[in-house]
Amino acid sequence: MKCILRADYVLPMTADAAQPVTTHPALNTVIADGAVAIDANGRIAAVGDAATVIGQHPDLPVRHLRDRLLMPGLINTHCHSGLLRGTAEGLPVWDWLQQFIDPMHRVLNAEEAEAASWLCYAEALLSGTTTIVDMWRFMEGSARAASGLGIRAVLAPYVAEHPDHDYFETLDTNEKLIERWHGRADGRINVWVGLEHLFYAVPDAWRRAVSISRAHGTGLHTHSNESRFDVEATLKRYALRPVQALEKFGLLDAPKVLLAHCVWLSDDEIAILAERRIGVAHNPISNMKLASGAAPVERLLAAGVAVGLGTDGEKENNNLDMFEEMKTASLLAKFSGLDAAALDAWSVCGMATLTGARALGMADQIGSLEPGKAADLIAVRTDTPRMTPLLTGRYLNLHHNLVHAVQGGDVDMTMVNGRTVVENGRLLSADLRALIDRANALVPGLFERRARWLEGQRKPVRRGAENSLLD
Repeated sequence: MKCILRADYVLPMTADAAQPVTTHPALNTVIADGAVAIDANGRIAAVGDAATVIGQHPDLPVRHLRDRLLMPGLINTHCHSGLLRGTAEGLPVWDWLQQFIDPMHRVLNAEEAEAASWLCYAEALLSGTTTIVDMWRFMEGSARAASGLGIRAVLAPYVAEHPDHDYFETLDTNEKLIERWHGRADGRINVWVGLEHLFYAVPDAWRRAVSISRAHGTGLHTHSNESRFDVEATLKRYALRPVQALEKFGLLDAPKVLLAHCVWLSDDEIAILAERRIGVAHNPISNMKLASGAAPVERLLAAGVAVGLGTDGEKENNNLDMFEEMKTASLLAKFSGLDAAALDAWSVCGMATLTGARALGMADQIGSLEPGKAADLIAVRTDTPRMTPLLTGRYLNLHHNLVHAVQGGDVDMTMVNGRTVVENGRLLSADLRALIDRANALVPGLFERRARWLEGQRKPVRRGAENSLLD
């Protein structure tokens, strides 16, 4: 829509052009009584104080968002759609995969997968996420959900090309999804090559994955260094640490690469990530819940690695609230490093916006409020106890409140590509009740099929099953 949005505060989250793009950017500009002008193509035309922006665009209608703060939409750099919320608990990551997740993938069908994406993308939009990186199954349905709901999505199918993991997506289906959906929905949908894990593919598939990404000029997304076991198993198989193996086998040669987790990194691996300009998706809540550890985020940022934030899936996090992720990222860094000053609020705000966009190679399009970029933005309520007191000047606390106090439910408006998809906290692009009812109706059948599959196994999957992966 062509208009001017005026609010009590605007946070552009723009970087200092004098600083290298890989260092901590100067993201601490706050515009009191600010405004954002949006053109007819859903792009940002101007950002600044309200009087100036309105004076520059006298023909545009003004929407005055009182008691609101405008900022870039949040970027969730790693997520999995799903329907297992609250039913996959109490296990470390590899046990958890073998007992809960992989059996689900064996029996999942396209209808269930699509319902999961509609529900998860709706949850994301309602809590202020405008861009989501989703690794999931049957992603034609995910693309329809992203198109219909209005979210910006990077779709990276769960690909496995290995005889022991023949129940995931394939590179053939991944490439077909690229050909059908990449660049669709006014450019909101990007399709990348997805690889569940290095272990879930044979060498020929590694090479083909990179070849497909190059042929289509798209990115590659996979998990790496998530747990100590991940490192131990990779060392046993290849006499290399995970990032070293990814580099040796050519998987870092794709045009864009995003690695999820990167918890257990050596100094050499961090240097590789920095030199190769590899993006990292930090998932603090998932890493805590699955007892994976605390990623060395400050070391990565100091080395020049673009680190974004991700919720991971609804089953390993239990919600997709990026504001909660922001708070947890800050607190986990402080707790694990015994340093109360670690990962300051401005850095965390940057990870959820501009630095996250850099991790995706999309900082020229999204991540900050700047002329020419897509009008992906959110309005956060400032008239709540959580935002009180709200101070500027010497006692500026607005950024601290955003990171440590605000919740996803405080998002009042979400706009993607200039289209308002959430207004007054209500989803406009779909019937939320219908999405919830559809998911609830489908879940029992999914669980019943998974239970039957587990019962049919000669050797029941049990705690400690991760050790079999070392064989």
